Amino acid sequence: MKPAAISPQVQGFFDPATWTVTYVVHNGPGSACAIVDPVLDYDPKAGRTSHGSADKVVAFVRANDLKVEWILETHAHADHLSAAPYVKSQLGGRIAIGSHITDVQKVFKGIFNLEPDFRLDGSQFDHLFQDNEVFQVGDLSGEILYVPGHTPACVAYRIGDAVFVGDTLFMPDVGTARCDFPGGDAKTLYASTRRLLSLPPETRLFMCHDYPPVDREVAFETTVAEQRAHNIHVHDGVSEEAFVAMRTRRDATLEMPVLILPSVQINIRAGQLPPAEENGIAYAKIPLNVL
Repeated sequence: MKPAAISPQVQGFFDPATWTVTYVVHNGPGSACAIVDPVLDYDPKAGRTSHGSADKVVAFVRANDLKVEWILETHAHADHLSAAPYVKSQLGGRIAIGSHITDVQKVFKGIFNLEPDFRLDGSQFDHLFQDNEVFQVGDLSGEILYVPGHTPACVAYRIGDAVFVGDTLFMPDVGTARCDFPGGDAKTLYASTRRLLSLPPETRLFMCHDYPPVDREVAFETTVAEQRAHNIHVHDGVSEEAFVAMRTRRDATLEMPVLILPSVQINIRAGQLPPAEENGIAYAKIPLNVL
């Protein structure tokens, strides 16, 4: 399936605390929309959540009289908590992610020793997308591209001429995502990047994050042509062998993301907090000496 070559309107909201971009994809005021990767604010020092970032998205949707049909997660993020349940409570819509989230749930249920009745079937989400599945955002047609490697569950959302790539690719001068999380694989990521870079050259690519060099401003939109010409990790001519060697060396030098421990155990629940304990308080677990 190839979505019609329509150019949806895309509004990005950059969260400087986590370097994350949330997107609203729509076809003009009064139309249906999808929200991609909404951010829940989290203070790791106090263990407190808030909704300032998500409220900016909510305000934009309401100001433009948009109807939310989908709240789309590209993967179970390790660098921020998802605001999907809060956005749904304010605006409606269905929370969706790729079907391989079940693989991630199985790994992390063990790491976090989650409650026995934590389900491993992805049913915390309203919908699980299969590779190449077609979906609609009002008059806009979309398609699922399964792009694992960073995690086993990563998907990209192709809506018209816009593709929301998650962490698979970064801006050309930043490169690609790490592959050393549980279930990650550099060879698999290389194949996923080539799938994305085989799309038409003019296809717009929207990053989930930007970590800009000191000499440029934050940016999060590029094209297939720009990535193929200039991506420092996977430009045309880079072999799988060279990429895997580079990625393996680089990943060995990286620290874990600051918010990986609270983020993953909440994001595999579709953004819901863990069940409250007898005192009415929900707790995020910190497994010691595991990651």
